[in-house]
Amino acid sequence: MSRANVSAEQLKLFIERIETLEEEKRGIADDIKGVYAEAKSNGYDVKTMRTIVRLRKMDENARAEMQALLETYKSALGLEG
Repeated sequence: MSRANVSAEQLKLFIERIETLEEEKRGIADDIKGVYAEAKSNGYDVKTMRTIVRLRKMDENARAEMQALLETYKSALGLEG
């Protein structure tokens, strides 16, 4: 896109939309931190909860592959059980 084709108003609107979304993202991140803090104050292990959230996001096949590899590594290191 050449400089002549750049619409200052359109560019400004894109930038403002991005800034608004970034602000909302920060707010959501703060909300998530608050939920983890609340869970921690109720005795839950936040590190484990984060792992569970990450696992639930994964595709079932990817999760199974990761679990199999983890078991293989644990076995190789004598960590079964």
